[in-house]
Amino acid sequence: MGQTLVGILLNAAMHGGVPRLRTGQESLANYEEAAAAYGLTPCFVKLSDIDTQSGFSSVYIKKGAQGYRRQVVPTPEIIHNRAIYDPHSSGVERLLQQGIQVYNRCNRYGKDQIHALLEQNRELQAALPATSSGLSGLKEMMDRYPDLILKPCRGSVGNGVMRLTRSSGGRWIWSYSPAGRGRWFHRPVRPDVLPQALRARLAAVPYLVQERIPLAEIGGRPFDLRVSVQRGWGGAWQVTGMFAKLAAPGGFVSNIARGGEALKTSLALEKAFSGEEAARIRMSVLSLSLAIARELEQSLPGLADLGLDIGVTKQGSLYFIECNGRDQRYGFRKAGLSGVWKDSYRQPMGYARYLHEAALRMNSY
Repeated sequence: MGQTLVGILLNAAMHGGVPRLRTGQESLANYEEAAAAYGLTPCFVKLSDIDTQSGFSSVYIKKGAQGYRRQVVPTPEIIHNRAIYDPHSSGVERLLQQGIQVYNRCNRYGKDQIHALLEQNRELQAALPATSSGLSGLKEMMDRYPDLILKPCRGSVGNGVMRLTRSSGGRWIWSYSPAGRGRWFHRPVRPDVLPQALRARLAAVPYLVQERIPLAEIGGRPFDLRVSVQRGWGGAWQVTGMFAKLAAPGGFVSNIARGGEALKTSLALEKAFSGEEAARIRMSVLSLSLAIARELEQSLPGLADLGLDIGVTKQGSLYFIECNGRDQRYGFRKAGLSGVWKDSYRQPMGYARYLHEAALRMNSY
């Protein structure tokens, strides 16, 4: 064929939208442009269309003005995983056993798992909020801290996040958003008799309980930073870019999908801090983010593309909030950083080229 293929592995629903150019927040045009810069041709595939016995796969490849068309090709030797599978997915394991390199082979890790891995590094412990889990952990944390965040260990885009804040008279305020509703409800509760609805949530799925970090604010709205840390050409970790996520008015969750707003990092930091302090914080965020990626790669094979949420307190201290193994990237575009948005696609394609060249060198020996 004369093409060096790189596979982009998608979930079935998104894969079905490729010929209609309806792939949600994934930009097919950015993949095409980024892959071409490294002499690669992207092909979009879902797991069920990969035949490990024959070594061939049915993929979507762009055919000029014809758009995306199905084509059977030798299964790409390098695959960038953008689908969500169980960490022990048999389909991905079969690809690895065939010698196919899948990077970001798992991109959905539990928040409790990530916290436990980072806690092993003494230098990173200072950047981790105090953390416990479950109902027993909640009661312990309520004795120690006046403001708590409760997160589903495997939740995403802020779904299921709750807050407990100590109030007057020994009571607490429980803040939550019912499923399918866009606004927050605030309910007074007694610590010795927690509401059945709250207990049921904690019993239904594993929850992480953390002290709430007093985040820096702009106009009374807290914000944190999303940092894209990726491997590119050469294989080393690098920070592709970052932007600020500003919580909606009256809210405490900064996720864009939950009403948060994306801002340029420089704008957000310089509104909350002096210019010199903002510059110091920015450099410290870069250093912390790279240290987190390097620590995680020691335990999570195939890691190559992370979106880290880093909190900044009003005093300028940094805290790790959470790790996203499938960074949606569109926040860069919403923050007016279209160049960085494209770079966030370019880096993974550079890494694909790096892996391809490394495999060629290995096979030449």
